[in-house]
Amino acid sequence: MKACLMTIGDEILIGQIVDTNSVWMAQKLNDLGIAVFEMLSVSDTQEHIVSGLDRALAYADIVLITGGLGPTKDDITKNVLADYFGTALEFRADIYEQLTTFLQKRGVAVVDAIKNMAMLPQNCTIFPNQKGMAAAMWFEKDDKVVVSMPGVPYEMINFMETAILSQLQQRFQLPAIYHHTTITVGLGESIIAEKISPIEDSLPSYIKLAYLPSLGTVRLRLSARGSDYAFLQQTTNDIAQQIHDTLTEKYILGTGEDKLETVIGQLLLANNATMATAESCTGGQIAQKITSIAGASRYFKGGFVVYSNELKTQLLNVQDTTLKQHGAVSEATVIEMANNTIKNLHCDYAIAVSGIAGPDGGTAEKPVGTIWIAVANRQKTITQLLQTARPHRDINIELASNLALNQLRKLILGLL
Repeated sequence: MKACLMTIGDEILIGQIVDTNSVWMAQKLNDLGIAVFEMLSVSDTQEHIVSGLDRALAYADIVLITGGLGPTKDDITKNVLADYFGTALEFRADIYEQLTTFLQKRGVAVVDAIKNMAMLPQNCTIFPNQKGMAAAMWFEKDDKVVVSMPGVPYEMINFMETAILSQLQQRFQLPAIYHHTTITVGLGESIIAEKISPIEDSLPSYIKLAYLPSLGTVRLRLSARGSDYAFLQQTTNDIAQQIHDTLTEKYILGTGEDKLETVIGQLLLANNATMATAESCTGGQIAQKITSIAGASRYFKGGFVVYSNELKTQLLNVQDTTLKQHGAVSEATVIEMANNTIKNLHCDYAIAVSGIAGPDGGTAEKPVGTIWIAVANRQKTITQLLQTARPHRDINIELASNLALNQLRKLILGLL
């Protein structure tokens, strides 16, 4: 079963917004065993929308479209689709009533343009929008399905989760498919591949392994396809356990959608422990990651962002002699930052980071990408020097943040 994802909107083509819809839909379709063969982005013109549909329907069984369903004149998707499928628009009183109720609840005036949103093609299935205004449309022709949905991500997601995905499962005979994702941290893709090479070489033909690297982590996704879901699940999970046993807890962060900050929160709660941060070059990003998890107040006490030497001394009691002798970017400085954070905030664990994120500020002795990290508890302090050799500020900050969080994870687990 083949699918094409098509986004409509000049705002995507000029780089004003990023097409996150296609990424999300591709993941969900893949989970159903539907292969996405192409992603298209076309402009808000009849010529390009028709051209995109012709291209997609030449090979795809399913075409999912987002965008171009608003109330303004440049939103022409439904008109083009009506022409394409040889039907007329008709006024849907039920949709208009829903739209007026939706707007009145929000204190928004109902203008004439809203009536136009209730004009919808006759020969398609209409799905009312529970999260917004534009309805979704399901067309069928020559055993192929075309679905048009709003471009607003949370509206599209609601349509997909409440209606479209289940409808696709009913409409097509889909294979059983099972995914298992193992999240690794602290090892590069090539080293992982070498370590698990015997496992990968012995995979059955119906299971594929994909490496999905990012800054500091590598996701290992096992994908199994067949007819017996329970068999696929058991076999894949057994292989995932072999990978876990080979890489060990030192390098296995978790599974599925686990993140460093999620796992650290769980570990701290399990140990009835608290933490805090002291950041220089990362500028609070580590604290932001920790607090992005709901309920972080149960274990995160707070953090310092201390760019200047003056604040390192005033807020964290870093000694002047330390800064003069070793500099702000030094092992000695982050040790004092971490230990004094524990003392000042009365927490069980601390992370401290100081470095040169770039793109300038480096020296021959301490080039851009030189970052010292310390993690500590009340008994020990562990340091690590990160030398990224990269001029990219955002990448250096992300790498340092992830490395620091992973060091804390290992400290809590007793692996350091």
